[in-house]
Amino acid sequence: MAVRYVTIGITLCLLGMLSIMSPASWAGSLTLSSPSFSAGSSLPLHQIYDRMGCEGSNLTPTLNWKGLPQGTQSLAITLLDPDAPTGHGWWHWVVFNLAPTTTHLASHPGHDEARYLPQGSVSSLTDFGVPGYGGPCPPKGDTPHHYIFTLFALKIAHIPLPSSASPEQVMPWIRANVLDSAVLVGRYGQ
Repeated sequence: MAVRYVTIGITLCLLGMLSIMSPASWAGSLTLSSPSFSAGSSLPLHQIYDRMGCEGSNLTPTLNWKGLPQGTQSLAITLLDPDAPTGHGWWHWVVFNLAPTTTHLASHPGHDEARYLPQGSVSSLTDFGVPGYGGPCPPKGDTPHHYIFTLFALKIAHIPLPSSASPEQVMPWIRANVLDSAVLVGRYGQ
């Protein structure tokens, strides 16, 4: 029972951090959606990791957005599991330097995503230790985890970091330059 309360506390803390990172997000008009899953619903097997005992296809979901604020010069997308039993969550996806003319990302293989992302964008390291999308793969028996996809509209055109950058290196750039953000949450348990 205590583990459940700790997990809920971590989730609430990280959701609070997201609101601090993007103060305009709750009042802005930026929206993020996906035809792959509905907000709050379970993520389909296609989006689930394909290693470490998980049997998904490790495909990114298709993501669509609209309502970018005036002055947007680039976009970033992250995927965080705040319920991961690490004490700080688990970064599953970090993409930045997307052109502001981009309105969606189509579903694509996560392990080889550099060839599917728009030119000039960067997919950096995740907590799996490699760049690219790594789908959900929570421990068996855990309560379903929350997977928070966040789109950030940024006031800078370029984050000067390589694909070998860690989430801890990328997130300060995002936090310091966010104009607006939108969140889409899916769930998954096994």
